[in-house]
Amino acid sequence: MPRLFIALEIPAEVASALTLHRGGLSGARWIEPSDYHITLRFLGDVDRRMANDVDHMLSDLSAYPFEVTLDALGSFGGDKPRAVFARATPTKALTDLQGDIERQMRRIGLPAEGRKFVPHVTLARLRDTMPTEVAHYLSLHPIVRPISFTARRVALMSSRDSIGGGPYVLEAAYPLGPAYPNRLSREVRR
Repeated sequence: MPRLFIALEIPAEVASALTLHRGGLSGARWIEPSDYHITLRFLGDVDRRMANDVDHMLSDLSAYPFEVTLDALGSFGGDKPRAVFARATPTKALTDLQGDIERQMRRIGLPAEGRKFVPHVTLARLRDTMPTEVAHYLSLHPIVRPISFTARRVALMSSRDSIGGGPYVLEAAYPLGPAYPNRLSREVRR
């Protein structure tokens, strides 16, 4: 079974705007724009029964479309930088959605997520990049005008064995809006 995660997709025009920040950093492996996303919950390798439980839970998700704003670039890893990302402003709608998904995942038997939710779009994975190089890169690549889009659906995505960063496959999509049983508009990849 592939590794699964729940995410918000990044629209093509937003991904295109983010590509302006690619390049100029040694040791960076830039993520393909088509693989940009905001992870809401990493699930890992799960069996078919658990994947079905996740699918049913996401089918009944009750949340409305909301605005997402990418407002700054940053990095993870401190003295050993491992990624460059575009930060998503942690609005109430975004954190409430993530919190609801986390509670539902625990309810169906997955262990609690060990990391704090930091909404972001990973732009590059880093290897052997010095912190001073990352600081210099970030100083030269600010997001001058925040980039916004409306999140209209939640995606269940999979990744194949790789070193991270894709390619990712859309397994199913769940429109945001009032919950009702057996949503007819749900798009499922079969």
